[in-house]
Amino acid sequence: MTDQTKTDIVLKGIGVSPGIKIGRAYLVDGGSLETPAYCYLDTTYISSETKRFKDAVHESKDQLLKIRNKLLKDGKGKEHIRIIDAHIMMLEDKMLIDDTIKIIKKEKVNAEWAIRMVMKEIREFFDSIDDEYIRERGSDIDHICDRVLKNLMGKKHEAIAEIKEEVIVVAHDLAPTDTAQMVKGKILGFLTDIGGKTSHTAIVARSLEIPAVVGLENITQKVNAGDTLIIDGASGLVVINPSKKVIKEYEKKRGQYSDYEKLLHHYRKLPAEMQDGRRIRLMGNIEMVEEVSSILDHGADGIGLYRTEFLYLNRKDLPTEDEHFKVYKDVVEKVSPHPTIIRTLDIGGDKFLSQMELAPEMNPAMGLRAIRFCLKEPDIFKTQLKGILRASVFGNLKIMFPMISGVEELRKAKVIMEEAKEELRTQGVPFNPKIFVGAMVEVPSAAIIADILAKEVDFFSIGTNDLLQYSLAIDRVNEHVAYLYEPLHPAVLRIIKHIVDAAHNSGIAVGVCGEMAGEPEHALILLGLGLDQLSMNALSILKVKKVIRSIKYSEAKEIGEKALAFSTAQEIERFIKGEMAKRFPEEYS
Repeated sequence: MTDQTKTDIVLKGIGVSPGIKIGRAYLVDGGSLETPAYCYLDTTYISSETKRFKDAVHESKDQLLKIRNKLLKDGKGKEHIRIIDAHIMMLEDKMLIDDTIKIIKKEKVNAEWAIRMVMKEIREFFDSIDDEYIRERGSDIDHICDRVLKNLMGKKHEAIAEIKEEVIVVAHDLAPTDTAQMVKGKILGFLTDIGGKTSHTAIVARSLEIPAVVGLENITQKVNAGDTLIIDGASGLVVINPSKKVIKEYEKKRGQYSDYEKLLHHYRKLPAEMQDGRRIRLMGNIEMVEEVSSILDHGADGIGLYRTEFLYLNRKDLPTEDEHFKVYKDVVEKVSPHPTIIRTLDIGGDKFLSQMELAPEMNPAMGLRAIRFCLKEPDIFKTQLKGILRASVFGNLKIMFPMISGVEELRKAKVIMEEAKEELRTQGVPFNPKIFVGAMVEVPSAAIIADILAKEVDFFSIGTNDLLQYSLAIDRVNEHVAYLYEPLHPAVLRIIKHIVDAAHNSGIAVGVCGEMAGEPEHALILLGLGLDQLSMNALSILKVKKVIRSIKYSEAKEIGEKALAFSTAQEIERFIKGEMAKRFPEEYS
């Protein structure tokens, strides 16, 4: 535990929700849940052990339903109800329930040990996934299993909603259900040992605007209840028992941050328009419906990337057409009249789809995934397309196909979409027959023939995350080559410029929906390369809008041309940092 005589202990974690807060520590728990040891059961106890497990699952569902009903009754957290519903669905999932019961019966072990075995197997699938958004869904499994384990062991669940004092919550981990119950103003912020930027817990924290730092590894072992803490949710820094001098420094920073937030807030309702009138569509990337409000509150002009993979995860049955329709309808109604661009299923290979028995692949990132998987499984693809088409009559909805590598794939996808349209016509189900269709350009072959592909679609969206990975031959999660992952590599900028020119020559719009779009200094170059729209996470929107409104298109084009003339990423980075420092000295100098 912390030595009370020590001050200014600084820890670095992952900042997932910005803001600076100073307050007292409130410990929810001191570490991960200790599971009872392996226990071999006599055959006579198998039935009672199975019942004990089922009772714990039932109790867990009841607890989640009570939380759900309370949030609805209080008129708070309506955006987060879907996450709680997803957790309730997981407690009904055969993968979790049936497999645990099978292990109890087959291995003759106690329920706690059995559920840990199932949990370990599921987590291994998620941990091997390259896509951060999909990988983080594994944390939902952890939260569900921990709730069941606590009920099996008779342990009390911490009542986050009952905390009435102003504190900074410190925990090994927090479920999204815990975060959704936090009362803003009372809970100043939270810190956890584990967690990632795209977890549901982080998403809820951002939507509630509660500062949070996760992935601190052992914060629960370093903090005592009542310790004074400073949390900086933007930088991911935490100070334990700060000295008076450090507190004074952070009080000043807190004031500066508050002023900066007010300045950015000024841009919320202003158009993303350059000083000479060129309008840029500034959009948001989402994965869950509960992110929509945050995206719109931050001044977005719609959804530029709606990932749909969550519908297929943590379940053994495939989502129905009605399920697709209801979820997409919910989003498009919230976002309209602004557009919502739905990316069709980008899963397979490296992304665990529990309903399918997919053969292991040597190189899943280049294997049977995205549009390749959908063309191989046309029934699954068509079910999603019909759900999207049905939702298209409720607002401004567009379809986008991922990982297109050539014209043939694109045409085959469009044929299946036409079949889906014809089936809906036969059934008398309304849809928008002129729905816009776009292609994601994230494969070098697609970039090279962008002029040909542009004649087949209504718009392009450049997925810079994968485009960088494939163009530079870099595995982003391989620490030995991660240093080569350079968004400002001259080859990358030239590829983007080639795609933009091909799109504009064919009269179609082109955007970027990768991480590059959300970095203000990268966005400045992208503006100069001629992008029509940029799509990013909610917290980047106002920062990028400020950049857009600070410059003329003619100036941005000049910056883009200069960037293209450099030979290395380092030269481009120095150049653009210099440009940002000239234009925003208070932030970049």
